[in-house]
Amino acid sequence: MREGHAALTRYLASVDSLPVRDYIGYRAAAGVQRACCRGHLTRSEPDDDINYSVVALLLLERHGAQLTTADVARAWLNLLPAGATFTAERVAYRVLLDRADDRFPQGAEAGFDLSECSNNPYNDWIGAQIRADVYGWVCPGRPGLAAELARRDAALSHRDDGIYGAMFVAALGAALADATPTDALAQALEQIPSSSGAADAARLGAKLAHDANGSAAIRSHYHGLSPVHTLNNLAIVVWALFSHLDDFGAAIGEAVAAGLDTDCNGATVGGLWGIQGDAIPTQWIAPWQGRVALSLAGHDEVTLAALVERTTRVATVLLDSN
Repeated sequence: MREGHAALTRYLASVDSLPVRDYIGYRAAAGVQRACCRGHLTRSEPDDDINYSVVALLLLERHGAQLTTADVARAWLNLLPAGATFTAERVAYRVLLDRADDRFPQGAEAGFDLSECSNNPYNDWIGAQIRADVYGWVCPGRPGLAAELARRDAALSHRDDGIYGAMFVAALGAALADATPTDALAQALEQIPSSSGAADAARLGAKLAHDANGSAAIRSHYHGLSPVHTLNNLAIVVWALFSHLDDFGAAIGEAVAAGLDTDCNGATVGGLWGIQGDAIPTQWIAPWQGRVALSLAGHDEVTLAALVERTTRVATVLLDSN
């Protein structure tokens, strides 16, 4: 639900879901899927964010650390349904379809400039940032490699802060595996330009940690930006995570209740929290029974156990190949 903050707060109050510390209750409203709500959830429903995570896993299984931006482009053409792409990704996809030689998906991209794909008005929005999580998960303790893999993926559709946000999230995930949160934050910031808007956003989120009015301060600071821009959402991610490093439900709950890109931020915070924290509480896991639904070509539903095993295997291969 990507509504404005006030509308979101009204909905949450109407279904007894404030503060957000569990799955959200259901009532009929525009954009609300019953199957994703408390009491109705039986699996993780298909979502573009989850699609991209599985695409990243498939790419890493095939290419490892040799992954290129061209590999990402081929995977999109072969796997992603166009209707499940949005903003920068949809424009990039359209350029691929319009400009790429018919042989491109098979590997003959000579003469096609992939940078055309990122020449779009959404190239500093959040899309690349939501594609970055897996690159951090498979590079524990190696934020530099995580950031570089995320950069290659992000470059297909994004530029500048749109790329830096993705690099930061991947690097933070990698660093949290064996560093304190404070040190991990510093390591992640080292992977992007210090003068960038993304670095400023991460620093702002960290500065506001534990401030109950932090999300309001961030929305005010970035007033005028799209609710799905990289910078305001990155600040929310860092604020929510570092405000609740000891409470999974509060971390993702506050990220969602902040009212920007709610699903993306909740997922990113949850993934980062899971790396540094204790076991995720059963109440968050049991309802969806380890079932992860996808809308990728040739991929309908997978199990969480299989995804964990495959992700761990990729991490081992990358470590052994270093």
